[in-house]
Amino acid sequence: MRVRSLTLVAASAVLLAPTALPTAEPQYGEWPAVRPLGDVRAADLLARVRDCPQISRGRFRTDSGEAATIPVCGTRDAVYWKADLDIDCDGRPGPRCNSRTDPYFSDATAFQQSDGGYLDAERLPYVVVPAPSGLWDYRDHGIRGGSVVALVHEDRVRYAVVGDVGPHDIIGEASYAAAEELGIHPDPHGGGTDSGVTYIVFKDTRVEPIEDTEAAGVMGERLARKLLSSR
Repeated sequence: MRVRSLTLVAASAVLLAPTALPTAEPQYGEWPAVRPLGDVRAADLLARVRDCPQISRGRFRTDSGEAATIPVCGTRDAVYWKADLDIDCDGRPGPRCNSRTDPYFSDATAFQQSDGGYLDAERLPYVVVPAPSGLWDYRDHGIRGGSVVALVHEDRVRYAVVGDVGPHDIIGEASYAAAEELGIHPDPHGGGTDSGVTYIVFKDTRVEPIEDTEAAGVMGERLARKLLSSR
C-alpha cells in the first residue's frame, strides 16, 4: 500500500499556476521509447552490490505497517538498497497520473525541472528517497535532486534521477516512467512490484536539467561502469 509522499511541504514554498490536464490521451508511439540496455549487465551490478556495508542507523519499511527490514548500504561512490517498487505518479498531471487514477496523487514533487514546473512522472524516470531523519539523511552522502540512479530489475538496467522525497521511514518507490522502463506494471492503482528492485544512487552527481533523460542515461552508464571497476 503506497503512502503519500512528502511533497506538499515543499510545494507550499513555491506558488505556481495550476497545470491543465491534457485534452487527449496520447496514442501508442507518442511516448518516449524505452532506452536500450547499454554495456552494463544487470548480473554484474547485482554482484557488485551483493554485500551491504550498512550506512543507515536502522532499517526502513517498504510500506506503512510493514516490518522495517531494508538497510541503506554504501560504498565510496554510491549508496544502494534492495526493495519493492511502489508507483509514484506525483507531479504534472497527465492521462495516466492524476487524482482520478491515483488516490494519493499530489501535483507537486520535492524537486522541479528547469522551467520551474514540477516533474512529469509519466515521462521522467525518477526515484523517491526517504525524507531526512535520524534513520538516514540522503543529503549527508552527496545526494540531491537530479542525482543519477541505476535501477536493476531482473535482467534490466535503467537509469533515472532522484526526483521526489517520501516518508522518512519508508523506501522503495519510483515514477510511472521508471517502472515502465523496468518492465514493471506502472499503474498507480495496483501496479508496482513487491520485491526485486535494486536502487543504486551515485554520490555527488547531478543531471542538469533534471528532465534530461538522455543525459541521465549517458551519465548512468558511465558511472555504473566505474562502479564495476572500483574495489
